[in-house]
Amino acid sequence: MKYFDAHCHVQFDAFDADREEIAAGMQAAEIGGLVVGCDAASSKAAAEFVQNREGFWAAVGQHPNDNHAEEFDEHLYRNLMMYPKVVAVGECGLDYFRPTEVTDEVKEKQKELFRRHVNLAGSTKRPLIVHARPSKGTVDAYKDALDIVEEAKKEFPQLRGDLHFFVGDTPTAERAFALDFTVSYTAVVTFTRDYDEVIRQAPLARLLTETDSPYVAPASRRGQRNDPMSIPEIVQKMAQIRGEDPETVRKATLENAEHLFALGEAAW
Repeated sequence: MKYFDAHCHVQFDAFDADREEIAAGMQAAEIGGLVVGCDAASSKAAAEFVQNREGFWAAVGQHPNDNHAEEFDEHLYRNLMMYPKVVAVGECGLDYFRPTEVTDEVKEKQKELFRRHVNLAGSTKRPLIVHARPSKGTVDAYKDALDIVEEAKKEFPQLRGDLHFFVGDTPTAERAFALDFTVSYTAVVTFTRDYDEVIRQAPLARLLTETDSPYVAPASRRGQRNDPMSIPEIVQKMAQIRGEDPETVRKATLENAEHLFALGEAAW
């Protein structure tokens, strides 16, 4: 591999027409990928999709509010984690942006769901893929999520993970780094300067690249469906923001993913 997409959804319906072509293109470009589930069905699809494909791994979990009708089935997720290439728990976390009304009851329900994922990750020694989306103008979801992680590390000191699609500030990033977490950036960095300060100041060893595809296409394909082939463009832009050689950023973000997800220990 030369690049790694730390968060993509190529098992989603958006790729039904050309999923195999996308996978083949990624392999030809030496782009590895973590295929991430959001509920039981998409987690099962992710686990099955990656098993016999070189350069692909999976994460399984339940998004905080993508599937309101679904109850968390820990037995199902533990079974999925027996697949040899399921290397992470998620995406899971807290979303205070999208619910129509974010009440204390909504927050507590999300926190309890997140705690169950945290315990699953801690007990199985897998990293977390954390979706934390704060309410507008705040970092509230990050604060609450990191509070939960901080408490859990008393029982699971090796607990680690990634704050996916990070939109927080430098103090929040630094708190995450102190808890042995990384932050990952999408192609949003190609068309907004909102995250430049954190990207510049973060230790290179704490950064990952991701697409969250099919969402958030880069500037070169704005308004179109995104896919993991945009990872090199993200690396180039992050290197430009940091004032570093793109090859240095490419190698570091790949090594960071390999370390976090223990890819050398997972079956290809």
